[in-house]
Amino acid sequence: MNQTARRIGRSLALVLPVVLVLSGTLAVSSVPWAGQRSETQLLTAAAENVAAPAAARTEQRRAPQDVLLDRLVGEMERTDPGVALTHLQRAVEDSPSLAPHCMSIARDLGAAAVRVYGPTRAQSFSRPVCDTSFAGGVAAAS
Repeated sequence: MNQTARRIGRSLALVLPVVLVLSGTLAVSSVPWAGQRSETQLLTAAAENVAAPAAARTEQRRAPQDVLLDRLVGEMERTDPGVALTHLQRAVEDSPSLAPHCMSIARDLGAAAVRVYGPTRAQSFSRPVCDTSFAGGVAAAS
């Protein structure tokens, strides 16, 4: 009985890591960010582009940082700059490719906040998101 348990243990010790590595590799390669698109994804994307109005298609061609800036400025006008700065920080954390643009987005948000709230009130929302660029945008627009 003891020998049988050892054989089973040795077999599992050899086979289990191989199975885990292969299943992990397959799982990672099947997610959308892996760079490979299946035929169904390409067909779905093409079908959506055909049905989309012209304005939405031009929106898709814009740089992600420009789309994010427009969304955050609209959000800032509806709520306040603090909410927009929080969402900017989360967007950069979720998509690190936006990090190089974080300072310019925060600066533009600061300038937009001056237009909407005035320099004194806009400065009250300043906090250290993207190296205090929001405050720099407020100061430049004042």
